[in-house]
Amino acid sequence: MCCHKRLITILLLFAYFILLSLPVSAEVKPGLLKVHFLDVGQGDSILMNTPSGKNILIDGGPPGSGKKIIAYLKEKQINRIDLLITTHPDIDHIGGLPQVLKKVKVKQVVDSGKLHTTRTYAKYIQQIIKHDIPVRLAEKNELLRIDPLLTIRILNTYGTSKNNNQSSIALKVTYDDIDLLLMSDVEMKQEKEFLKSYDVNAEIIKVAHHGSNTSSSLDFLKAVSPETAILTYSIENDYGHPVDRVIRNLYKVKSDIYSTAVFGDLEIRSDGKSYLVLPSRDPLSNIRKEAG
Repeated sequence: MCCHKRLITILLLFAYFILLSLPVSAEVKPGLLKVHFLDVGQGDSILMNTPSGKNILIDGGPPGSGKKIIAYLKEKQINRIDLLITTHPDIDHIGGLPQVLKKVKVKQVVDSGKLHTTRTYAKYIQQIIKHDIPVRLAEKNELLRIDPLLTIRILNTYGTSKNNNQSSIALKVTYDDIDLLLMSDVEMKQEKEFLKSYDVNAEIIKVAHHGSNTSSSLDFLKAVSPETAILTYSIENDYGHPVDRVIRNLYKVKSDIYSTAVFGDLEIRSDGKSYLVLPSRDPLSNIRKEAG
């Protein structure tokens, strides 16, 4: 009996020390949130690497952008997209997606639900069907539960009386103390609704509709009070983006402005307490290129 008890004690001690030596896998260790604003010209494509290692792609830029997005994913050693968010069906947001869907494994799509009658939209839907990718429609105020360390709230989506831009999926992403507003192409009417329904204060804003005159009212930007504003557009565009009023409004709220047109691909890294903006291009390079 004595030997039996001694054996049990030895086994318990052995198990205890084995457990101490094992890594704690049940606890999610926080990492960095990385948000990449890709320079796809006149359009939007945003890649998000979440703190626990999920990959979210938001939009795919204009036609021809697929090659750039695929190369960027390869450079970052990303071979899957856990969630594709298609904010709305305009060609400058979905143009590159058919090619991306052909080449990259996409696990799930969240779509605004706004239908469109273009060939590009038909190709996008065709690839989703071909690869049997689950699709669900975004719901206003829904939380996208993809990473327990992030809160991703849908602020806006499709409505029967809304045009494509007004139906854009807008998001608020929160990682501890850092908030990002990703405004897609929503307009001032949606901004007014946000002020009534949500806390829109955020350190970082992806400015709506490439700095168009349809969005970014001063009242809204004052409520957001962004330290950093991201503008996605091409220097050579036929729309006059960004308009002077939007730039003046951003200056009035003392926001630092970064654009893909000037800085190229932009990456924001955050540990949830602070963040860094990492441009891929020297803003003086365009001036040097023209001078040369």
